[in-house]
Amino acid sequence: MTNLDAIGDDLLQAARGLQDETIELRRSIHAEPEIGLQLPQTQAKIVEALTGLGLDIKLGESTTSVVADLDTGRPGPTVLLRGDMDALPLTEDFVSDFQSRREGAMHACGHDAHVAMLASAARLLSEHRDQLVGRVRFMFQPGEEGYHGAKYMIEEGVLDGVDRAFAIHVVTTMPNGMIMTKGGPLLASADEFHITVNGSGGHASAPHNCIDPIPPAAAMVGGLNSIVSRDLDPTQSAVLTIAHITAGTTTNIIPASAFLEGTIRTFDEDVRSKIHAAVERVATGTAASHGCTCSCEVVPGYPVTVNDDDQAQLTGEVAAALLGADGFRISEQPAFAAEDFSYVLNRVPGAMAMLGVCPDDVSPDQAAPNHSNFMRVNESALYHGVGLYAAMAMVV
Repeated sequence: MTNLDAIGDDLLQAARGLQDETIELRRSIHAEPEIGLQLPQTQAKIVEALTGLGLDIKLGESTTSVVADLDTGRPGPTVLLRGDMDALPLTEDFVSDFQSRREGAMHACGHDAHVAMLASAARLLSEHRDQLVGRVRFMFQPGEEGYHGAKYMIEEGVLDGVDRAFAIHVVTTMPNGMIMTKGGPLLASADEFHITVNGSGGHASAPHNCIDPIPPAAAMVGGLNSIVSRDLDPTQSAVLTIAHITAGTTTNIIPASAFLEGTIRTFDEDVRSKIHAAVERVATGTAASHGCTCSCEVVPGYPVTVNDDDQAQLTGEVAAALLGADGFRISEQPAFAAEDFSYVLNRVPGAMAMLGVCPDDVSPDQAAPNHSNFMRVNESALYHGVGLYAAMAMVV
């Protein structure tokens, strides 16, 4: 059993001692990125890194997930530590010795770093199991980037018996080595909407013989964009973005249909439901006012990522004990990005923290952000993440 007073330089130095292994695994995964729920090569690298540590390792059935348990044999809580595994459908343009060797796939969100930090934390904790009680569960999860990988793992029992959960996400636009988190909403929900406006096509010289779907589609842009400013309380936050519009094929044909789609982001489940209903209302009403019909589908995505207040406070206390008071800051506000760790936090108390990995040669406001084809991870900060993962499992 470890308290906050026992977390500090020794643990951080132990994490630093694994830096070479952490970087090696991160670069190996970075060079061979895989997308989605089936990541066999990444899974094999994780299993290799965990082999020999005295862990009970289980592989996923519906996905290539890895779950590894460190059981101390002493009574205590089960703490889950999560690292996501998948890459993005993006071609990397930053040249390095470990640049992605796969066209159209890149670890542009730092999941390679998450896996490497968590694997090293597993090694560190296995070497210090005499300082632990209960059980530590390491959750290596595929399919975070829009594939709902956490849901598959939950269905297969990854949260069975778990008392609390913790995850780290690297961010290039934060100071290198800095840890940040907050209680309450940390990241937004992420939903999609798809609208097809149906009219009647014909010759562009005779619009009176047609029912043109383009004017109602254009009117929907204004109507949908007014939802946030007119349907919501001004103190509530949300984003509705129409990101794709398509209609027609050439200049002399009125098309039979037009198509719009976009995203909805918010930090409140009630606001989320209200926007869903408003999108349907605006779409059907606008189409009808122009003599058209429409189909409108709102596809629920990730829920709001909500940190448990007590677990967020614990994260801050552990980070400050590990890195010093200057190594931790409370996040000023949530971000409109989304995360499927939200599914975990909906089931058990826990928290996600952000780790700054800004490259040394740029300032945080100049760094290529996550999801950029030039995104870079400052590997010198990785041992901070290893130490924090380990410390969150050790503290009781």
